[in-house]
Amino acid sequence: MRSGWLIRGLSWIAAMLVGGFYGVAGTVAHSVMWGPVPIGLIVAGTACLALLVAIRALTHDRGATLATGLGMMGMLILISGPGPGGSVIVPDTPLAQVWLWVVAGSVLLVVAWPAVSRFAPPAVAPPSTEPPASGADDAAGGSRLNP
Repeated sequence: MRSGWLIRGLSWIAAMLVGGFYGVAGTVAHSVMWGPVPIGLIVAGTACLALLVAIRALTHDRGATLATGLGMMGMLILISGPGPGGSVIVPDTPLAQVWLWVVAGSVLLVVAWPAVSRFAPPAVAPPSTEPPASGADDAAGGSRLNP
């Protein structure tokens, strides 16, 4: 019983670290522009959303998904502020504000999404492909369908 909680807690820590990595990578890359197209924001937002969906789908655990999102948001907020020397990695621009809301919205959407298994129809056994068991009539040469 205790090992279950230990494993779950360690998986949440791992999910938070992976989310933190994606949060740093996305925060650094979100400002890349290709002409007027914010390609960095699109790629980073898609990657973060895909990670959240993958964690939720693979673990079926909102806690792990929330830990991933908290790692993303935590690192985004941490590196968006001024550093110890006063330098700013991410300036406060409209694109940075959009990035913040994309990450926050993605986390909220994926964590709050209802469990798909709650709406799935009950499992039905597939039809048997084996022929029916032969009875006494078959052994005597008769058939059940043709008396």
